[in-house]
Amino acid sequence: MLDNGNLVLVTQSVPSNTDYDDEYYNTQTSDSTNATNSGDKLVFEENGVMYVLKRNNQRQILTPRSIPPASDNYHRVTLNFDGVLSHYYHSRIWNDSGWNILWSQQNNICIEIDGNNGPGSCSYNNVCSLGTNNRPVCNCPKGYLLVDPNDAYGDCKPDFSISCDEVGRGSPDDFYSFITIRDTDWPKSDFQQISPSTEQDCQNACLYDCFCVVAIYRSNSCWKKKLPLSNGRIDTNLNGVPPLSTPGFPNSGSSRSKNWRNLAVVLSGILGGSLLVNILVINVFCWGFFHIYKKKMKISHPTSHVADSICRSFTYKVLVEATKDFKEELGRGAFGIVYKGEMPIGSRNVVAIKKLDRVAHEAEKEFITEVNVISQTHHKNLVRLLGYCNEGAHRLLVYEYMSNGTLASF
Repeated sequence: MLDNGNLVLVTQSVPSNTDYDDEYYNTQTSDSTNATNSGDKLVFEENGVMYVLKRNNQRQILTPRSIPPASDNYHRVTLNFDGVLSHYYHSRIWNDSGWNILWSQQNNICIEIDGNNGPGSCSYNNVCSLGTNNRPVCNCPKGYLLVDPNDAYGDCKPDFSISCDEVGRGSPDDFYSFITIRDTDWPKSDFQQISPSTEQDCQNACLYDCFCVVAIYRSNSCWKKKLPLSNGRIDTNLNGVPPLSTPGFPNSGSSRSKNWRNLAVVLSGILGGSLLVNILVINVFCWGFFHIYKKKMKISHPTSHVADSICRSFTYKVLVEATKDFKEELGRGAFGIVYKGEMPIGSRNVVAIKKLDRVAHEAEKEFITEVNVISQTHHKNLVRLLGYCNEGAHRLLVYEYMSNGTLASF
C-alpha cells in the first residue's frame, strides 16, 4: 500500500483484518520537506517495468535495469501469501518453460519480518528458513508437531508436557534433556537475559527454570525464552550455538534407571566377596525365599471359594441382565472388555463388569485365588472389586463404577 508517498509492506492480523505497524519493506519515496518529491502512484507497465511515480512525474524504478523483453515474454508481479513481493516472466513462445523469477522483495523474508506484533514469517513455535526464489520454508523444531498437519506454515505445539509439577521432586536432569541446534533464533520471546554467562551456565539456568523452553547462548550472554516462540528463523550470521531444551523428553538417566543401577551395584558388591561367603548368602537367601513363599501359598489358598462377606458371587444370567446383554462398552484391555451394568449392591446401582476372555478354562483355582487377593485389597486410588462370576466358561469381575470417566481421558 502507499503510505505518505511510500510503498510499504506490512503484516496483517488475520482474525481482525487489521495491519500491524511493523513494516518489512519500504521504497523510501516520501519527502517530508517537499511533498512534490513524494510518491503518488505504483505503476506496472506492459513492458514489465514497475516503478513509483512521484507527484513531480519523476519515477523511482523498482525492477532491475535489464529485463526480458515484453515482446517475447509475459510479466506479472505477485504479492505472495507469505509476504514476498515477486516479479515473474514467462516465455510467449515456449509454453512449457514455466514462470521464472526476475526479482523479489525481501531478499530474506525470514529475517525482514521482525516485528513485535504477530508470529513472524512462520507461525508460533515454527522456524523459518529461506527456500527457492526467496520464499520461506517453515519447519517445526525437534520435539514439536504441527497443530494442523495440513498447514506447514501454521503453529507448532510441543509433543511434551510443559509444567512445573516436577519442581522439588529431584534433579531436573531426571526430567529434561537438551538438544543443541545451530544458527536458530526466536528473537522476540525473551523473558530473561543473563550476562556474562558461559554456555554451561546458560543451559543450567534454563534447566532449573520450569518456564524456560529455549536458551540462546551467544557472545557470552544467555537469553531464556518461554512459549509461545515467535519470529523463529534460521540465521547463519548468528555465530553462536543456541541450545534448544526439550522438557518432557525422558533422559536415559531417569529415576527408574538410576534405581536399577543402584541395585546392580549392591548386588555386585555382595557377589564380589569370598566364594564361601557368597555360597552362604545365596543359600540363606534361597531358604528364606522358599520359606516365605510356602507360607504365602498356605495363606493364599485357604479354601477354593471366596468368602461372601468379602466379595459376592453372581450367576452369569444376573450379569447378562445387569448389562442388558453386554450392551454398553466402557473400555477394553489385554484380557477383556468392561461393560456398564445396573444392579443393587449396597448403596450402589451402577457397576463396571469386566468380561475376561483370556483366562484358561482349567485355571479355576488360580482365578479364585486372584479374586480372593483383589477383594481384600483396599486403597483410595484403586477401584474396589465388588463381586465375581465363575460359572462354566464364564469368568467376570464386578467393580465399582467410576462416574467421571477413565484416567486415560484426563
